[in-house]
Amino acid sequence: MLLAPADSASTALARHFAAAMARLGPFGTPPHLAAAVSGGADSTALALLAHDWAVRNQGSLLALIVDHGLRPESGAEAALTATRLAARGIDCKIINLSGLAGPGVQEKARAARYAALAQAALAQGRLHLLLGHHQADQAETVAMRARRGPGGAEGIAAWAARGNVLLLRPLLDVPPAALRAYLAAQGMAWVEDPSNQNLRFERVRIRFEGAGVQPASAAARQEREQEAACFLARRAALRPEGFALLDAPAAPAAALAALLRVVGGNVYAPDQPATAALAARLRPATLAGVRILAAGRLGPGWLLAREPAALAPPVPARRGALWDGRFTLEATPPPGQSLGALGDEAKNHKKYNNLPSVVLRTMAALRAADGTLSFPAPVLFTPPSPAAPHPFFSAGQ
Repeated sequence: MLLAPADSASTALARHFAAAMARLGPFGTPPHLAAAVSGGADSTALALLAHDWAVRNQGSLLALIVDHGLRPESGAEAALTATRLAARGIDCKIINLSGLAGPGVQEKARAARYAALAQAALAQGRLHLLLGHHQADQAETVAMRARRGPGGAEGIAAWAARGNVLLLRPLLDVPPAALRAYLAAQGMAWVEDPSNQNLRFERVRIRFEGAGVQPASAAARQEREQEAACFLARRAALRPEGFALLDAPAAPAAALAALLRVVGGNVYAPDQPATAALAARLRPATLAGVRILAAGRLGPGWLLAREPAALAPPVPARRGALWDGRFTLEATPPPGQSLGALGDEAKNHKKYNNLPSVVLRTMAALRAADGTLSFPAPVLFTPPSPAAPHPFFSAGQ
C-alpha cells in the first residue's frame, strides 16, 4: 500500500479505500452496503471508511454487529460498539448468536457468523457485505493454509459469492497499523478482544511467531483447477439425488476435493493431505462427510455418497428451506411438516430409481407430525458455491 507523502494518513487511506471499492464494484445507484463489525480496530475502521464512501456516493451503510455470546462481556461490547457507530451517524443492527460451545468453537462461531450476517444483509436489501480482513490477516491465512498443503496459497479473495450475497474485502492490502492510525486520527475508540492474544488458537500463534507469508501467484492454482475441471467433465457424473459417480482409478486431488465438497454440502474443501492420499489411489473410505465405495450396479468406478452419520437434523419444511446444505425445498408443504433424511424408511423404497440403500437413506423426505412420510420430497440439489469462486482477484489489483 503506497500513500502519497503530501496526504494526511486519513485522506490517503480514504482515497486508497475508494480505489479498492471502484475495483470491487459495480454497486447499485445509490450504493447501499452492509459491513460486519466486531468492534475491533479493523472492522471499526472499515465501518468509518465505508460509511464515508457510501455517503459521498449518496448511499448508506448498515453495520452488522455479531454478539457470539462466548464471553460474559460480549453483549456489553456489542452495545458499546453500536453506540460509538451511531454517534458517527452509522445505522447498526446487533445480531445475537447462541449455542456455540465445545470443540472447534472458533470454526462453529465463524460459520454461524457468516450465515447470520448474510441473512441480515439480505433482509435489509443489501447485496454487498464488507469484511475487515487486512494485510496481516492475508499473510496469516496463507501461512495456515501452507501448513496443510499447496492449495490455497493465493490467500483470501477480495471478492467472493456466499449464497445470495457478495463478500467484499477492500482492506486486504492495508497494514493493520494503518487502520489503527486512522482511528486515532478520527478520535474513534475500539474494543480489544482478549482471544486475539490466546495462544491456543493457530492464527494467534502464527501472528506472534511472525510466520505470516504473502500470497503467491494464482497461476498454479488456476492450472490445477483447469486440470480438475477437464477431468471431471470426462470422468465424473453428479446426480440430482445428491451423489456422484467417478469412473477412474485415481483423480487429481483438486477434482476429488471438489466432488467431496459438493456431495458433502460444504463451503470449504476437505483436508488437503488426506484428499491427496486418497486421490492417488481411490479406494473405499470416508472423508469430509462423504463415503466412497464401489459403484456396483450403478456402473464402473466409484460412488460418492453422503455419510448418513454426518447428515444434518431435520428442519421445518417451508418453501425455500435448505436441508443438509444441499437440498432446497421447491414446494409449499402443509403446516407442521419437517424436511430431513429418508433414513431407515429407505427399506420401503428399494425400487426408487434403482438406487442403492446408501444413497436412498440420505435423500430428502417430508414428515408430518404424525410420522406420515412423503418421498421423494420436491427438492432441488443445490450444494453451496465455493467460498471463493473468484480466487484470482485481489483488492490490490
